[in-house]
Amino acid sequence: MHVRILDPGPQATLQGAPRRGFRQSGMPAAGPADPLSHALANRLVNNSAGATCIEVTYGPFKATFGKESVVAITGADAAISVNGSEEKFHSTITVRRGDQIEIGRPQAGLRFYIAIAGGFQADQFLGSTSTYLPAKLGGKSGRALQKEDELSIGAVASCEETNSTPADLILPLTNSFALRATEGPDYTDACSVLWSNQFIVTRRASRIGLELDGGFPKLDVRENFPSSAVFPGALQLPPQGRGFLLLPDCQTTGGYPHVLQVNRTDRHLLGQIRPDDSVIFLRRSPQQAASDLKEKKALFSEWIGADATW
Repeated sequence: MHVRILDPGPQATLQGAPRRGFRQSGMPAAGPADPLSHALANRLVNNSAGATCIEVTYGPFKATFGKESVVAITGADAAISVNGSEEKFHSTITVRRGDQIEIGRPQAGLRFYIAIAGGFQADQFLGSTSTYLPAKLGGKSGRALQKEDELSIGAVASCEETNSTPADLILPLTNSFALRATEGPDYTDACSVLWSNQFIVTRRASRIGLELDGGFPKLDVRENFPSSAVFPGALQLPPQGRGFLLLPDCQTTGGYPHVLQVNRTDRHLLGQIRPDDSVIFLRRSPQQAASDLKEKKALFSEWIGADATW
């Protein structure tokens, strides 16, 4: 036993790199809901950006270690302690055999990521260890982690130095989110109100998506459209009048109007939005979206590598 789970919180799963290239077969990518925080955690323990981490939703979380290890926690900032002594967020932490780590509930943001040098071992499916809960695939037998689960660690590369994420790469989290987005394929003139209204996340939230309440337009649609491809970041308008913003475990096709697409630049933020948070959309053209992404990747690539898939 390398790591034993004492308290997984409301939901903790093993997440590695997403599954690429299978959406045409109906298989979602899954992977971390906040891939940037996931990559930052792995960087601190000298793992590849896609190594398997524990993704914890909201917390608290508690685990004990069966051998000396190096870990790091990023994402939604919460209090961290080892054997009752406070530890730093966004820094490498050395734990010894028998040590117990505890992580509290964040005040803002929803998910935090626990990386361990060597990565957590997990079930692979279609080349990825990421847990896809709806189909019970990958991770730990395709399910959320449970109390008394025992996890093993892969081969450990050298990880002797103490690292901290550069301060300018730690994105502050609040309870209000501004997401850059472009027009979706079903955008109409009636959708222009989406750029000026504020929306509130309801209690209907999961790794599949977030329901938004607010001033959504009434589209002149009497029936669902023919099913077409959808992706994480898509904003759909079901007939009940609320929006639904898709996350990594979302379906691969859908028939509801796809009116906006959150740009890849800000898509990692979707994993940190929680019920009662507010959301606004910032309008970007496709050309602006490409420029924004290039600029943001340049900011992070020197630290986490240009090949990190976030």
